[in-house]
Amino acid sequence: MNRRRWLLHLGALGALVWRGAQAADAPDSAAAIRAGWQQYLPANHGLSLDLTPIKRPLAEWRAELPGDSYAVLFEEDTEPPGTSGLNHEKRPGVFLCRACQLPLFTSAMKYDSGTGWPSFFSSIPGHLGTKRDFKIFIPRTEYHCVRCGGHQGHLFDDGPAPTRERWCNNGVALRFLPRDA
Repeated sequence: MNRRRWLLHLGALGALVWRGAQAADAPDSAAAIRAGWQQYLPANHGLSLDLTPIKRPLAEWRAELPGDSYAVLFEEDTEPPGTSGLNHEKRPGVFLCRACQLPLFTSAMKYDSGTGWPSFFSSIPGHLGTKRDFKIFIPRTEYHCVRCGGHQGHLFDDGPAPTRERWCNNGVALRFLPRDA
């Protein structure tokens, strides 16, 4: 009986050590993914990476964007779950703001959350801003493009390692640019 208890304790200790080592490695892997995001851009992408806010009348955005994209980006609407083709996008590349084409996420940051919306465990540093949202009477963290102010989605703390973040994005607010474009 003592031997069995000793083996159980030894196994539990081993699991704790293994899990601690995993947690210690996680921030480095997320940091490396964030730091190396530009490797997912095509060689001659021609995108502006300037973060200076764009001031445009809403009428110009409305004329330029499809109706569902405009509604999400500038009226803070939400697309129905499971309707975005980006849910199944697996190629290496970057996800751009549909309005101003600022890179927001890379394919290395994407995962299948099972929610029906494209989801990411991290974002490109400095490209998204956040604010509190009380639209459904429960406080949530909304995020938007720092350049055009377009609403992208909501940030939750139920994502996978390494960050435990779930950036739940409306697919119609994004455009995918494959690295091999």
